[in-house]
Amino acid sequence: MIAAIDPASAKTAAPVYQLKVVLVGTRRPIWRRVQVPGNANLGWLHAVLQIVMGWTNSHLHQFNLGTALYSDTRANCAEFVGDPEILEERKAVLQDVLSDSQTVFGYEYDFGDSWEHEVVVEKILPPDATVSAVALCLEGARACPPDDCGGVGGYEDLLKILKNRKHPEHKSMKEWLGRPFDAEAFSVEATNGWLGRLKWPKVTEAQLGKVLLARDGCRE
Repeated sequence: MIAAIDPASAKTAAPVYQLKVVLVGTRRPIWRRVQVPGNANLGWLHAVLQIVMGWTNSHLHQFNLGTALYSDTRANCAEFVGDPEILEERKAVLQDVLSDSQTVFGYEYDFGDSWEHEVVVEKILPPDATVSAVALCLEGARACPPDDCGGVGGYEDLLKILKNRKHPEHKSMKEWLGRPFDAEAFSVEATNGWLGRLKWPKVTEAQLGKVLLARDGCRE
């Protein structure tokens, strides 16, 4: 069940942004389609993306909107003179920085593995006070790669190793994963259940962490 949230406090007459999120570069497409209120800030959208894609929020991230970079500046900021300025994502509201439908922007997670996501604003819909969920996943396909598996190339290698029981790294990779992994698995219903636990309109890193740990079956 999707957690019921007061539509008045959630939407406040904001337009609804329908986004398609695609993980760039994988052989078989990994994607999600979500709806979020236009008065959400990019920090809150980051939390939504971590839940719907399947990441663990264990690394830095940033949004790339044309020439502007946004991130959590408490953890990620320009390091050297001449580096692009990084703006605070919690001060950037969707309907202010993404005013047009069909806008395409980037979301990068984990600067080491460099998981690049292409995000398309498919539609900007009128406010809908009848919808009780703040964020809603409409559809999607395939499981998220495990964190720290080495980026797209490492993930494709991992899938080959898991498929071949005779591979010399098969056992060690299964032990590293620590759980069964089905690359084709994705549940819209389960994803919406976790989205319903996300605090609105602000979410702390600790609260997001609790949701992600519960989603992944981990104890705090």
